[in-house]
Amino acid sequence: MITDPLFYLCAIPAVLLYGIAKGGFGGNIAILSVPLMSLVMPPQQAATILLPILCTMDLVALRTFHGRWSRPNLRIIIPAALVGTLLAWLSFHWMTDAHIQLMIGVIAVVFTLNIWLRRGEPPVRGVSVWRGGFWGMVAGFTSFGIHAGGPPINVYLLPQKLDKTLLMGTIAVFFAVVNFAKIPAYIQLGQFDSDNLLTALVLLPLAPIGIRLGFWMLQRANQELIYQLCYIFLFFTGCKLLYDGSVALLF
Repeated sequence: MITDPLFYLCAIPAVLLYGIAKGGFGGNIAILSVPLMSLVMPPQQAATILLPILCTMDLVALRTFHGRWSRPNLRIIIPAALVGTLLAWLSFHWMTDAHIQLMIGVIAVVFTLNIWLRRGEPPVRGVSVWRGGFWGMVAGFTSFGIHAGGPPINVYLLPQKLDKTLLMGTIAVFFAVVNFAKIPAYIQLGQFDSDNLLTALVLLPLAPIGIRLGFWMLQRANQELIYQLCYIFLFFTGCKLLYDGSVALLF
């Protein structure tokens, strides 16, 4: 088990951020968790430690948002995400974290700038097999290595202007399926060892705390604020990923 105090100084807020996001408040802040833990360990190890915790959070989130999700969207994005997860598994040894960071960064920044620079309110889009299939597959792919599926799936879901609880419940179901689907692949790739699993177990009690905190915050914020926060976090996390990916590839 990891005993370095500096690790826990980074890991505890990282896990709480994920919990708050899964509880429904400012969903894209979760993407900061792996980079935060990467300050004290390799990104792949950080992602491995987080995965059992995320799966536990997903179970709590499913109970929290029970029945409050968009089934038409889930019927499209879940199968597509599983295809994306499979592709990420097969290309794991060829696709670096830096490539994934650059890809997500470009998507997130271009999408939010497009929304902000338009005059007036962006058009509300409905359920789409083609858009949902594409962004669901991208989200499954980018979620595999560094748990960064939030920005792509938000590119698809946010323009639908779903009720805030329905939006967060749909995201909760989506990532529950995706995260549990990653477990066999992580095992096959040899990611889980006793140190990582014991460290995840120590951090596990923070999971329900973060989710309940996020859900409490969601209930006290109006819908427009939730969407504005989602766009803001999406933009800044996109910039962060662009920077990290560029630095890793250039230096």
